[in-house]
Amino acid sequence: MDVYTPSKEGRYPVVCALHGADGIANKGHADFAQMLANRGFFVCVPHYFDATGTEYADSATVWREYLTWLQVVSDGLDFAAQQALADGTRVGVIGFSLGGFMAITLGSRLPRIKAVVDFFGGLTEQTAKDLTHIAPVLILHGEKDDKVPVSEAHKIAKLLESRGLAYEMKLYPNAGHVLRGLDMMDAGQRTYFFLKRHLADGA
Repeated sequence: MDVYTPSKEGRYPVVCALHGADGIANKGHADFAQMLANRGFFVCVPHYFDATGTEYADSATVWREYLTWLQVVSDGLDFAAQQALADGTRVGVIGFSLGGFMAITLGSRLPRIKAVVDFFGGLTEQTAKDLTHIAPVLILHGEKDDKVPVSEAHKIAKLLESRGLAYEMKLYPNAGHVLRGLDMMDAGQRTYFFLKRHLADGA
């Protein structure tokens, strides 16, 4: 697990950031995690692929190892919550692509998670079937995504709305599976303010 922390002493909300199918090699995740740490969050990035010796997750690997990865991330949250700079009562999770699917699943299963941010992820059939409650969700998705279609974002929103659960959604008309430039700046700001609001003291 990589850990990114604010420079000053204190106890900060925990944010767990989950990479996608290409693993931890994408350095954009590190930049995003450091940005959040600089703004007052204890950020952990679990290397959950290590538990299954995975370098890249194709569809068959995802459905074979999904439950193992969920458990690894849950254990990682336990560890993070025990650290001196972490406030384990205020926990959020951010997921990118495959990590977005996992973030939604974890948010629906772990009551300690108080905020979920989904970057171009979606819902597994089992999660959709079982979901009765979840922390507030921020859905961020490109409308031209050719890997995880934007229909997944609409599917999440429709399910949450039908269950009376809180969510926000921002779709980017010209974006594909990766947000860039002004779209990423907008998404970063939305993520920061969403987490700040839902993980604040007393939220």
